[in-house]
Amino acid sequence: MPKRASKLQRTEKETGTLFAMKFLDQAKIYVKAGDGGNGCVGFRREKFIEFGGPDGGDGGRGGSIVFEAARNLNTLIDFRYQQHFKAERGTDGAGQNRTGRNGSDLVIKVPVGTEVLSDDKDDVLADLSQDGQRVVLLKGGNGGFGNTHFKGPSNQAPDHANPGLIAPEMWVWLRLKLIADVGLVGLPNAGKSTFLAAVTRARPKIAGYPFTTLHPNLGVAQVGELEFVIADIPGLIEGAHEGAGLGDRFLGHVERCAVLLHLVDGTQEDVAADYKTVRKELRAYGGGLAQKKEIVALNKCDALDEDTLEEKRQALSKACRKKVFIHSGVSGAGRTEVLRKTAKIVEGARLGVPDDTGDDEEERESQGWTP
Repeated sequence: MPKRASKLQRTEKETGTLFAMKFLDQAKIYVKAGDGGNGCVGFRREKFIEFGGPDGGDGGRGGSIVFEAARNLNTLIDFRYQQHFKAERGTDGAGQNRTGRNGSDLVIKVPVGTEVLSDDKDDVLADLSQDGQRVVLLKGGNGGFGNTHFKGPSNQAPDHANPGLIAPEMWVWLRLKLIADVGLVGLPNAGKSTFLAAVTRARPKIAGYPFTTLHPNLGVAQVGELEFVIADIPGLIEGAHEGAGLGDRFLGHVERCAVLLHLVDGTQEDVAADYKTVRKELRAYGGGLAQKKEIVALNKCDALDEDTLEEKRQALSKACRKKVFIHSGVSGAGRTEVLRKTAKIVEGARLGVPDDTGDDEEERESQGWTP
């Protein structure tokens, strides 16, 4: 008879499952605005009033579907358990020219950085990139006219009214793109999570096997008085844009970044090929990632001797055609230089100042003279 797991083991397993499920960056939901209320057919009937006439009121307007960005949310997990959202219908009109009550708008709160896409994911219907930003996706239906609207000299007792308008409905996709200033990219086991844990208070899972990171992680780094957000995404491998590995859908979380920090594992045989593999996936993904500012760092330098380190630095510099920083996530060597360079680009992006640090003398010297 198989041994039954203890209560503690079951609890740990369930907790781990919830932790793996808690980050959800895509969800499909159904939304429908409220229909308008129907108009009323009514006549004034009071004692001693011989010709009361029509007095049917209009129907109320239906509620609208409104999306609002909220900074206290960081995942779309709530939409896994509720997929249908319907705004309130407008109330029907009544006699004595009483207009029906308008339906209440339905406000759907989503994390900052959420995009609302059409059912086929071809069109971006809304982009909620700022805290408190509101977008009316579907407007409620107008209420129908009561028979009072149709009275006139030729028709003093109309006996018909308009029904309320049917509100639009649709299926939409919600796609979360994290708001970060710096995006960490690289092959699996390049040291991205180690770097994030070293420079921020984030505690991502770190292990010695590929694809330890299964969902993006965020951390806040500080250089002087400047604070900026760093996003760590799962590693890319060759063919990621075709679905290899974990695919490239997590690259959406670094589309809004001001700069990409590309970490290359220095212990690999061909660091230039590793760099080109990731750059190829960035170009295949699109979204402007290939044109973003990039900082290249040769990681795990503490595991190499000086001659091998210099040889690989030159090979990587020739492949990327820019200065290569030497860094170690474990010992901290070169960390300050990388952070200062990153902070300078982030600060310039926030101020709207174009960064020209890529043409400084130090970088030109590392590349060699070119006409």
